[in-house]
Amino acid sequence: MGSFWQIKIYRNKFIAYTVFVVAIGLVLGLMTCAVLIYQWIEGARNEAVSAFGRVESELQYDTDRIEAYMQRIYSNDRLMTDVRYFLGNTAEGYLTSRLEYSLYNEPLVSFPEDMRAFLYSSMKGDLTQVSLHTENGANLVRFSNSGNVSFRFGVPNTDEIFREKLEKGFVYRKKLSDPNQISRQIGEFRFLIGSEPLFRKILGYKLDIAAAVSGTGEVYMITGMDHGTQEMILRAAEETRNSGFSSLGGLKNVFFMNFHSTKFDYRLIMLVDLSHLMREKAGILATIVGSVLLAMISVLMLISYNMRDDARFLKHIINSIKRVKTADFTPNSPARYRRNEYGMIARELDDMVHELDKHIRTEYLLKLKQQETEMKALQHQINPHFLYNTLESIRSTALLHKDVDTADAIATLGSLYRDIVHKDNIITIGEELELLQKFLSIMELKYPGRFYYQIDVEDPLLAISTVKFWMQPLAENFFVHGFNPSSEFNLLVVNGWEEEERFVLEFVDNGKSIPEARLEEVRRCLYSREDAPVRSIGLRNVYTRLSFFYGDAFRMEIENNEEAGVKITVIISKG
Repeated sequence: MGSFWQIKIYRNKFIAYTVFVVAIGLVLGLMTCAVLIYQWIEGARNEAVSAFGRVESELQYDTDRIEAYMQRIYSNDRLMTDVRYFLGNTAEGYLTSRLEYSLYNEPLVSFPEDMRAFLYSSMKGDLTQVSLHTENGANLVRFSNSGNVSFRFGVPNTDEIFREKLEKGFVYRKKLSDPNQISRQIGEFRFLIGSEPLFRKILGYKLDIAAAVSGTGEVYMITGMDHGTQEMILRAAEETRNSGFSSLGGLKNVFFMNFHSTKFDYRLIMLVDLSHLMREKAGILATIVGSVLLAMISVLMLISYNMRDDARFLKHIINSIKRVKTADFTPNSPARYRRNEYGMIARELDDMVHELDKHIRTEYLLKLKQQETEMKALQHQINPHFLYNTLESIRSTALLHKDVDTADAIATLGSLYRDIVHKDNIITIGEELELLQKFLSIMELKYPGRFYYQIDVEDPLLAISTVKFWMQPLAENFFVHGFNPSSEFNLLVVNGWEEEERFVLEFVDNGKSIPEARLEEVRRCLYSREDAPVRSIGLRNVYTRLSFFYGDAFRMEIENNEEAGVKITVIISKG
């Protein structure tokens, strides 16, 4: 850190980066923790909804069974008779009436036993007490946890046993009417669905704190008794919202959920103690905090590493500039290359100092060589008219001595030279073919009876613009490398035709083929963009000039013919 901490701009940047990274890390850490807490609360909410649905479905099932049993009583005369005996007698009177009015050829009907068999069993133990009331008092049947039946007769209606408490359970009332006169009420059934067996069925759900609260404010704790007082339940019961966060002062915060029953006057309240939740999930939260802290440290270390290297490159750049200002071009240790701005600038400055030193050292020698070259060029300038006149004098001498072939060769050479000197650099392919034909005519005179040529180019190609004097090097390449002086038939054919999307020119000879290894080397040198010296300088110059003129529309291919010789193909794309 010391390498950049001494530079004010880097020191300020590092402080700004640190503040930014810490802020981002805190935000990301808090957001991650908040998302996890939200997911945990949503999981608790889903569990609470499922638990409340289970309680409501159990209550609905129990009340449906009670209604069904009441229909059973009304539809069974003997059972109704036994209920009436049970209602209006003491224990002895009930047993006496049953025996007195029973028929010897029919089994005894017992209302309590029938209720135990058809109601208690189907309600899976939720039914804990059934009482039958009149204005004078009540008789009741109680069911133990094992399903055993016990009785009490003549209990006053005001007895504590009939006081409705949530701790005992939920009372479901049904009037008992006279089957012969429905409007006449002879008593009232009170079915007690016990809280303990009912709420025991939801203990398998993941509930932090759960309690049932009656309409009078009575609380029945289902789970979470170890969290202490019932204050949290009562505070949640006062809320008008169905769910939300509530604070009990200090760090005591809970998330509450209120569920209102549609069957009985009570609410099921579920709480998530956030402090307890944090302690329970402390391992996960610590992992997140540690990961965020480790990420922040790693990012700050990476920033510190990059700033240290940038500061080192900046010092290298400043040192290079100082050396140039004092004309000190002695070699310096090169900067380690890095793919950033400072690394590239430092490397380029090193290269610049090296090139500047080389340029200063060689400038004087280059100027001397340039002056020497200019002097030689002046000495070797030749007046074209003098050369034309000289060639014409030689041609006249050949004609005087009746050497027609020599005269024709000189005339063709003079015409070729005039065209090369006077024609523009940009000509048509037709004009370029004329220059080639003059050159081939001279070579035909040079090798009489041993060299022949043929030019067959379609008219659309003749008007295409091209650079001057590029076909002659291709033909000359044949005479240098492929021509066989001992053969009586050396042939060079130039074909040209138009296709749908391109123009094609072929230069085909029947001379010597190129060995495959050499052919690959020629192709590699031909298409290479490097300026290194190459052996096929003629072909390379032609390829370079045509590539520069036509751009991407130009392509050149070189290959051996199947029988003998070489074929060079020039392709010019349309458009």
